[in-house]
Amino acid sequence: MRITGPERVKLTFDAQRCSAKFSQLANSGIPKLYVVVADKEVIYVGVAKRAMRERFYTGWNSTGKHGYHGYAWRHTHTEADVYVWYQEDAPEGSLLGLETVEAEVVFLVRKAGQWPRGQTEIHFHPSQQEHRDWATKIFESMELNLLKDHPVSGQQRVTS
Repeated sequence: MRITGPERVKLTFDAQRCSAKFSQLANSGIPKLYVVVADKEVIYVGVAKRAMRERFYTGWNSTGKHGYHGYAWRHTHTEADVYVWYQEDAPEGSLLGLETVEAEVVFLVRKAGQWPRGQTEIHFHPSQQEHRDWATKIFESMELNLLKDHPVSGQQRVTS
């Protein structure tokens, strides 16, 4: 897998509106993995192939009509950072590789303390060492406020 990033985007929002300026690459059809961090805590991990502005529009405007209620965390926070990674070599634009990494990132978050508070779904696929390695790189690239030492790297993290 060839993954680049992250791009970091600041969000300000309330339950009805979200303000973010995503890059041209983030708004392209390339497969993306994104991690939402509020107060240095991972609150959501997702994947998308469509433009991030469209993905976030749907996450803010869904009413549950077709079973999707949108991002739960839009009701509990007002600011967040979104970190976006891109899989440049996804076969035919497939999300399978990034969905596998997504599950591994969420697992690392859980191992460090608790499941992401806003995570409402996850895609599980059999993983290989490459997926786990990418998950570790992604997890360790963000400034997080962890409850204890990170179990994968063994590096001590300072909590506030």
